[in-house]
Amino acid sequence: MEPVETERTESSEAPSAVPEPDVPWVTIVHNDPVNLMSYVTYVFQTYFGYSKGKATKLMEDVHYKGRAVVSSGTREEMERDVQAMHGYGLWATLSQDR
Repeated sequence: MEPVETERTESSEAPSAVPEPDVPWVTIVHNDPVNLMSYVTYVFQTYFGYSKGKATKLMEDVHYKGRAVVSSGTREEMERDVQAMHGYGLWATLSQDR
């Protein structure tokens, strides 16, 4: 018996090979009743290398608005930043930036 050749065609119902866009992640620092505002500003300057003005603005957002986005990037980078904030005693989480 001889093998039968069949022609394969692409179906319009085939799943698309277009990847989803890489949505950046963000590190969010939340307000807490423990850390002084000057300390939070110091952490932002020390860890992120922000100017005193930018660090102060972010600290004010944390204090008055309850939270601030302090960095953005890949999930792995934001996991590292969250761990660093925890190391400084700050309450931080990560989230996908939508």
